[in-house]
Amino acid sequence: MVAPARIAALTRLRCSIFQTSYNPTSVRTGAKYLRARLRGPSMAQYYPAALNLSQLAREFPELEIVDPDEEQRIQDVEDKKKRGKGAPKKAKSKADSRRATRKK
Repeated sequence: MVAPARIAALTRLRCSIFQTSYNPTSVRTGAKYLRARLRGPSMAQYYPAALNLSQLAREFPELEIVDPDEEQRIQDVEDKKKRGKGAPKKAKSKADSRRATRKK
């Protein structure tokens, strides 16, 4: 019968020779998943690139493509501004900003 310490030393030596991880306590390391090929690139390649109207309009300006959703959004923003509900104007300087006038 061979001593357990001798078997452990042999296992450690074998792991160093064959470049495997030495795991005497059999703790879960996840090495199987780390060795596996990454799935992301092949999955990204499987699905075609998503096209939207704004990209097409920028790429082909001669077609004069109109995005109805974007037109509606711009119209809504203009309507809100007319009612005084639009976004505030950006401050040009530190003194113009509302934060500077706020009491500390």
